[in-house]
Amino acid sequence: MTRLIRLLPLAALVLTACTVTQPKGPGKSPDSPQWRQHQQDVRNLSQYQTRGAFAYLSDEQKVYARFFWQQTGQDNYRLLLLNPLGSTELELIAKPGEAQITDNKGKHYTATDAEEMIGKLTGMPIPLNSLRQWILGLPGDATDYQLDDQYRLSQVSYTQNGKTWKVVYSAYDSNTRPSLPSNMELTQGSQRIKLKMDNWIVK
Repeated sequence: MTRLIRLLPLAALVLTACTVTQPKGPGKSPDSPQWRQHQQDVRNLSQYQTRGAFAYLSDEQKVYARFFWQQTGQDNYRLLLLNPLGSTELELIAKPGEAQITDNKGKHYTATDAEEMIGKLTGMPIPLNSLRQWILGLPGDATDYQLDDQYRLSQVSYTQNGKTWKVVYSAYDSNTRPSLPSNMELTQGSQRIKLKMDNWIVK
């Protein structure tokens, strides 16, 4: 099957400047009231959006793109992958029980599971269902995780269907309240997904 995403040059990873704070050690206890409060503050966000740089690296392919993520409700979100010229390579619109992908030729694909569909169409097994939580700095269903000295996620390890994803947060955006990730990397075997968020808009 022809992949929907064309390989994009490294220039797509150029980022605008943003204010970040580096996670530091030693970490704090996951049982701390500060961590519980931070999680609650993040979960209270009803709408948010972020944009930045996306990279998927594996033995089979390397994909670099700009991305735009917009969450309009608890289970409603929109994801765009863009080339360096700003043209849309892929648009994903997801809501409960339904997901639609539109490619760069305007062809539409629909399914009930966004994660499964994007994996089949692009060859990139992106853990979207968990990433929706991880991109906010929440552990989701993971119980194996560590915090930094400011009561934010620093690492996550999550195993599902025999595959273990490890997430490492290297920076947070200090301009947002609550503080949200600005740089993170996911690994699973030989696969790596890198996300660098330029900024966040939250409500």
